[in-house]
This record gives sequence, structure tokens and C-alpha cells, in this order.
Amino acid sequence: MTQSSSPVSVVAPAAVVAEGLPVEQPVSRDVVTLIVRRLIPFLCLLFIVNYLDRTNVAMAKLQMLRDTGISEAVYGLGAGLFFIGYFLFEVPSNLILERVGARVWMARIMVTWGVISAAMMLVRGPHSFFLLRFLLGVAEAGFFPGIVLYLTYWVPARRRAGVLAAFLTSTAVSGILGNPLAGVLMKLEGVRGLHGWQWLFLIEGIVPVIIGFVTLAILPDRPAEAAWLSDAEKDWLERELAAERAEGADGGHHVAHFGRALLDPRLWLLSAIYFMLVMGLYGFIYWLPTILKTASGRSDLVVGLLSAVPYVVATATMIVIGLHADRRNERRWHVAACAVLAAAGVVLVTRCTSTPSVMAALCVAAVGIFGSLAPFWALSTRFLRGTAAAGGIAVVNSIGALAGFVAPSAIGWAKQSTGKVTAGLLVVAAALVCGAVLVLCVPKRVDRSPASEGV
Repeated sequence: MTQSSSPVSVVAPAAVVAEGLPVEQPVSRDVVTLIVRRLIPFLCLLFIVNYLDRTNVAMAKLQMLRDTGISEAVYGLGAGLFFIGYFLFEVPSNLILERVGARVWMARIMVTWGVISAAMMLVRGPHSFFLLRFLLGVAEAGFFPGIVLYLTYWVPARRRAGVLAAFLTSTAVSGILGNPLAGVLMKLEGVRGLHGWQWLFLIEGIVPVIIGFVTLAILPDRPAEAAWLSDAEKDWLERELAAERAEGADGGHHVAHFGRALLDPRLWLLSAIYFMLVMGLYGFIYWLPTILKTASGRSDLVVGLLSAVPYVVATATMIVIGLHADRRNERRWHVAACAVLAAAGVVLVTRCTSTPSVMAALCVAAVGIFGSLAPFWALSTRFLRGTAAAGGIAVVNSIGALAGFVAPSAIGWAKQSTGKVTAGLLVVAAALVCGAVLVLCVPKRVDRSPASEGV
């Protein structure tokens, strides 16, 4: 190996195998760290805004049911209809992104969802609620899997769980910021003749429109377009990603074409696993404020502040879990352990009555639910390449999106039928346990590249 004052000028494979173990070169840490510093903060901002618009209905529910005559069951169904629109348009959206580029397509998604989210202030009853939630799902379809696909253009697979964990903290950060912010905006009740929940939808709908135009102006589609990467860094990254593609072709377990991916049972197994995990995710997100409101009896503003606590705990643990999965080069057991922990937390919520005990149980659930996401997506992107990655990631996410319809609807039905959310939460807990079992059925070779087996 030749010596150089700049680590990126070293011409060497990404890993040198010595005694059967891969040794990572310093250049990989330098380039990937630079990519993380340049891209992840902005992508996190985009996804935080995305989650605010997707989930602000959970806080708005505390007022809008009274003002619009919407029942608990109607709310649960309407919250879930978002995911039907999302499911139907997810795959086409991601395939278009692969063709036209992330910059243009993500900007389009943000502008259209912002307009529809702001229009939620016009809800007057069940029909308008159902229609706008469905259209919001159509508008947002492809955004999250588009970002996951986008990161596969920049980050080698063996570093991906940690990077995805850094990005996916935005889901938890949105909860830290979103619910307290929603509580503040809902204090605008009566200003200029609008209800607080209407101000919430209007203001949080304007923001993504503005950021969408910023995205169009500054986001590079591929490493070759990044002015902040040197030619040597671009060359190293291209060699690294090309080596991974060649390794997958030699190993025979990677899929490059979408048609073949649709016939691959691994894709559908991962889709089923993600469905189970998302049952927990959206059961948690859409009913967290209601659970805390019932337990504490406090004001909407205080409930918003209390709702941030489980998200703070989740944010603190997500990156640790993702980095540990990368360090151990193992993701299946990380997902399984997190899913079981999440199920235990959800069950504990149904047994607790005081605010402190409910809060502790919600924190346990949050650690497991959010901690499972980065290892799962790192696992899911390891055997997909090219159009198979664009379409396959979208398939997995769209099947998971259906759980976003089922979980809020099931909990809403239980709440209206029994006055409690217990039965719905137990269904969510059972789904998480099923996800833990299914992820251990994923072949080990999907989790570890041939050069890394035995690590």
C-alpha cells in the first residue's frame, strides 16, 4: 500500500481480508463521515417535517373531534386511510425517483403534501377527513423509501445501519418537537376565527412547501454531483459500491431487476416483518397523546410536552443500537430483540394506571419500536440493487404502510367499543412478537456479505 498525506488518495479495496477478517481502511471512515455530516442533517430536517405533517393529526384529534363531530372510530379509520393512498402509489413513486433523480422528485413530493396538509384545516366532517387523509398519503408516497434508496447511492452496505440510525432519529426527534409544538399552536384557538387545530394544519403545511424549493436548489442526486467531495473521494466511493455489486453478483444472492425481486420470497418475508413492526410504530404514534391524556387528565399543552419524553429516550438509544448492529455485523437478532422489547412495553401500557408508570412503559415501547428500524432497513437493502432496490424498498415500505391503516383503526375500534384502548394495544403487541419471530427466518447470508461471514 502506498503512503499518502491524504487518506482518500490511497488506492485500495474497501476491506483487506487478513486471517479471514475484514479490515476497514481509514478512507472509508473519512468519506462516509463526510457524507453523513453533509447529507444527514438536511435529510433529517426533511423527514422531521414529513413526520410532523403525517402525525400532527394525533394532537389535532384532542380538539377536532369535538369541533367536527368525528367519532373515535372515524378518527382511527381516517388516520389509517393515509396509508391506503401511500400503499397504492409507493412503488410507482420510487421508480420515478430512480429515473428522474431524488432532488426533483423529493421536492415535488414535499410541495404537494404541504398543500394538502394545509388543506386539512378545511375538514368539516368524516367525508372531508377521509378524502384529505387519503390524498395526503398519495402525495407523500415514496418519500421515506426514496430517502432509503438515495442513501444506498452514497453509503456502503456495511456502514448503512449506523447511518440509517442517524437518519431515522428524525422519526423520534419529530415526536420530541412535534407534539409540544402542536400543543403551542393549538393555543391559537380563536385567533382570526380559526380553531387551534386549524392553525396547526395550516402552519405545518406551509413549511414543507418552502423546504421543497430549498431541496430543489441544493440537494445533489449522486456523489458525482457533490461539489464537497474531491475527485479522489468520488473515485473511492464508486470503487467501493462497485465492489459490493460485484461481490453480490459472485455470491449469487443479490437481485438487480425489479421483476426478479417480485419473485424473490425474501422480499415478501421482509415485507411481512415490516408490517408487524409498523403495527407497533403507528399504534404508538397515533395514540400516544390520547393514552397520556387519559392517564394524566392534563391540558393539551402539557400532554404535548409529556408526549416528547418517550421520543427523547428513543432518540438516545437508536444510534447506539444501529452502530452496535454494524459493529457486530448482525441485524436479525437486533431487530428481534427490539421487537420483543417493544411488545413488552405495549403490554405494560395496558396494565398501568398512574402517569409515571404509563410513561415508563411508553419509554420501553419507544426504545424497542424505534430501535428496530435502522437494523431492519440495513438488512432489507443488502440484497437489492438497481431497479430492484428502487421497487423492492418501495414494496417493503408499502406493505408496512398497510399496518399504518390497520393499527390506528383497530385501536380506534377498541376505544369506541369498550372505552379503552387495551384490546387494540394487545393486537399491536402480538404483531410485534410475530415480527420478532419472522425476522429470525431471514437467511443469514442476506444479513452478512460473503467477505464478512464468520465475523
